[in-house]
Amino acid sequence: MTPHINANLGDFADTVIMPGDPLRAQYIAQTYLTDARRVCDARNMFGFTGHYKGQRVSVMAHGMGIPSVSIYTHELINEFKVNKLIRIGTCGAVDEHVDMSKVIVATGAGTSSFVNRDRFNGYDYAAVADFDLLRHCWLVAHQQQIDTQFGNTFTNDLLYDKPAGMLSALQKMNILAVEMETSALYTIAAQYRAKALSLLTACVDSVTGAEPDAKQRQNTLDAMIKLALETAIFSD
Repeated sequence: MTPHINANLGDFADTVIMPGDPLRAQYIAQTYLTDARRVCDARNMFGFTGHYKGQRVSVMAHGMGIPSVSIYTHELINEFKVNKLIRIGTCGAVDEHVDMSKVIVATGAGTSSFVNRDRFNGYDYAAVADFDLLRHCWLVAHQQQIDTQFGNTFTNDLLYDKPAGMLSALQKMNILAVEMETSALYTIAAQYRAKALSLLTACVDSVTGAEPDAKQRQNTLDAMIKLALETAIFSD
């Protein structure tokens, strides 16, 4: 048990799927897992463990923003011996070529936060996905015919009131989307020799404000969840 996760050692599988929203964790457990049981609920941050296609998998919410995801990933890796973490979340599309009906796979994540510099002795850390998870995700996407876009993303501390010029800078550097957690997830996983991957669904065009309709958004969310689960159990 930790101050933030009231579970016991062994309650979590080796792989944890991590949405931000606790209710989305519950939805995944109830919809996709068999024999799912809730293993933690401190601060209403729900975690579940069950089976997907016969393989043990956990789902645990991580909340919003770098501080929250940092706490939960740190404790899962160091206290509960989790070695693979797959984030699934929403984002804002940045590049004009982003198709909001496709799942965005974050190959890397820049950031406006100084947290990674604090961890990396003041230097800029290249926060990237684990190669094996990335490769497995690409193979699953092709085998399952799940529409995806692979590319760089950006982790920002601010949801509203983004700094002037930020979006144009992201567009210049071919950033697909902006969200609030991936760079921290990748950096903590690297620090503690775990594997991490981030899958995203664009819920808004950050430049124009356009949003997909409810049906399209749900279809993409479900495709993202399926891609995460299939990647979690994939083996060569």
